[in-house]
Amino acid sequence: MEHFDVIIVGAGLSGVGAACHLRQRHPRKSFAILEGRDAMGGTWDLFRYPGVRSDSDMYTLGYRFRPWRDAKAIADAPSILNYIRETAAEFGVDKEIRYGHRVKHASWSTADARWNVETETDPKQNPDAGVPGAAAALGWDGQGGSENSVARFTCNFLYLCTVYYDYAAGYTPEWNGVERFRGQIVHPQKWPEDLDYEGKRVVVIGSGATAVTLVPAMAERAAHVTMLQRSPTYVVSRPAEDKIANTLRRVLPAGAAYAITRWKNVLLQQFFYNLARSRPDLFKWMLARGVRNHLGEQYDLKHFTPEYNPWDQRLCLVPDSDLFKAIADGSASVVTDQIETFTERGLQLKSGEHLDADIIVTATGLVLKLMSGLQLTVDSAPVELAKTITYKGMMYSDVPNLASALGYTNASWTLKCDLTAEYVCRLLKHMDQHGYAQCTPRLNDPEITAVPAIDFNSGYVLRALDTLPQQGSKTPWRVHQNYVKDLSMLRFGRVDDGTMEFKAAPRHNAGHHST
Repeated sequence: MEHFDVIIVGAGLSGVGAACHLRQRHPRKSFAILEGRDAMGGTWDLFRYPGVRSDSDMYTLGYRFRPWRDAKAIADAPSILNYIRETAAEFGVDKEIRYGHRVKHASWSTADARWNVETETDPKQNPDAGVPGAAAALGWDGQGGSENSVARFTCNFLYLCTVYYDYAAGYTPEWNGVERFRGQIVHPQKWPEDLDYEGKRVVVIGSGATAVTLVPAMAERAAHVTMLQRSPTYVVSRPAEDKIANTLRRVLPAGAAYAITRWKNVLLQQFFYNLARSRPDLFKWMLARGVRNHLGEQYDLKHFTPEYNPWDQRLCLVPDSDLFKAIADGSASVVTDQIETFTERGLQLKSGEHLDADIIVTATGLVLKLMSGLQLTVDSAPVELAKTITYKGMMYSDVPNLASALGYTNASWTLKCDLTAEYVCRLLKHMDQHGYAQCTPRLNDPEITAVPAIDFNSGYVLRALDTLPQQGSKTPWRVHQNYVKDLSMLRFGRVDDGTMEFKAAPRHNAGHHST
């Protein structure tokens, strides 16, 4: 059974970033990246629907340690995937990825001060599957049937960089009459490579980031695309290219230009978020004015005017006004209504209107699934995530030597993931310097009260709220959703803060540390 200092779960944007931080700051530590799929890239390799792109600028979604050099700040999925692959190759962490390893269970042993990690493996997805002796080297025990086997590893520290949603399937509501529809029904998470929508009538059900991306992209070839939403979303346009960033890159070294642009965008985003929360009526007016500028004074604003305040749910970003342009030129339209039933030819709405469709795309959201369904035990006791409190937005009360890469809901995901990786590296260094083998966040302050970790009212959050960990009422148990506050706490704050409990290695394990 192979042993590593650190096991990283997931080879997506955050997993590759975590590995690069570890390689730079702890070059002598052994680590492996366990990836359940057959390719790196996570979200940016999984989703293949038309127009798939980031909804954050790449100067903040990109890694702090590797500048984004493309002209477009709002990048498409192939560009982001290429950036991840190039970063992994540059730092040599691509060689540490074990593909086809779906982590199913991890158990912590205090007596051994290590995690035992069990994965379900698919030999067809592993390039070493046919190599003599590879099964033993990879920890396969031959169980799991002819298709899959079980591989087991041990590690000192477990770092979870999995996606926050279910890879297997997206969320699809139950509708009446679905079986009656004679056309094709597609979910963006399972997009068919051969889907032909040229000259077809398309209805996209949904109003979130996926829907506002799909509609203008499909409208370029479809006869017409209708975005059918039960309730509207706030939508804001932003230039696909950042002129200031591109100018800075021409006159400054790449690293300096990237750092300046990154901070510019962080501070601007924080300013507008704070404005939206403190003066919601003003912010609503600004958003409405933007829609008017693109669609004219006669356009019915009800399609872009939710009942909730801005940032109660995430705002949708459209680059270069592409959604508004498609609506303005007539190739796309928005309908705000509810589905009565599917029909042979499309959708019957509760208002009495009928939407004819050849293809219906159900962009109805994700299924929130932290840790990809991984089962955790600590000294044989199951860990119930919903009963834990998050520590610094990355660890969990009473769970030793484990961290999760969880990004921001109101800013770029990688901003927080980068800080988390830095903190994990600081934590490992502190443990090495003091001969510690175990670190466990302990909630010993009786004044701390538990509150929901996410203050969003988006459907995918509300559907999974009872399965999510909670946050505490004050630091370090508070989830700030604020890069500047987290920067202070994670990059410069004390590691031994009186809340983290450290323990030395068990006597039989003493001395087995690497830096």
